[in-house]
Amino acid sequence: MTAGRLVGYPVAMPPTLVLASGSPRRRHLLAEAGMAFEQRVPGIAEDVFPDETPAALVERLAHEKAQHIARALGAETRRVVLGADTVVVLDREILGKPRDPADAAAMLGRLVGRDHRVVTGVALVDTAGATARVFSVESAVSMRPASASEIRDYVAGGEPLDKAGAYAYQGEGRRFVRSVGGSETNVIGLPMAETLDALSQLGLAPPAGEASS
Repeated sequence: MTAGRLVGYPVAMPPTLVLASGSPRRRHLLAEAGMAFEQRVPGIAEDVFPDETPAALVERLAHEKAQHIARALGAETRRVVLGADTVVVLDREILGKPRDPADAAAMLGRLVGRDHRVVTGVALVDTAGATARVFSVESAVSMRPASASEIRDYVAGGEPLDKAGAYAYQGEGRRFVRSVGGSETNVIGLPMAETLDALSQLGLAPPAGEASS
């Protein structure tokens, strides 16, 4: 008998990964890790429920985003849908994305010279019907003091307007950060070590030799 694959037996194929997010930062992190995926943008309200903790909020929103795309895709072809949501927490207050440049300057003005937390929720929904995996990761960020004019100049460049906490750690906003405790990619928007580990448990992993953060 000739060695090789037996004809007529089904071959288990790994699922396709779908990123349920319009974030170019999350797209870049996944691509940099060597993951093959498609990207779809979910349309859900990102309201905060009364007395909702930061971890509960980001985990719920990440799950809702992934579920929204998973339902739209259906179960005909197996896919794993990755949803994520990130917030900045100053003391006990949850800071999302700024409404406008003035709000961005005010938000960043509160953060500089202080410590805060960045919390990202991640949800993986398997369209084949497996139980969703939902978790959150927290990083501690320490910022240096900054003048009002420095903040105004940064905001004028437009970078912080779609970022939780009104700064981009992966961009010019890094200038304000003294140190990060924990996952740096979590501060950018997706904790890669934890996410890749969860994806591997669902049969998805980057090619051998690809680096992960």
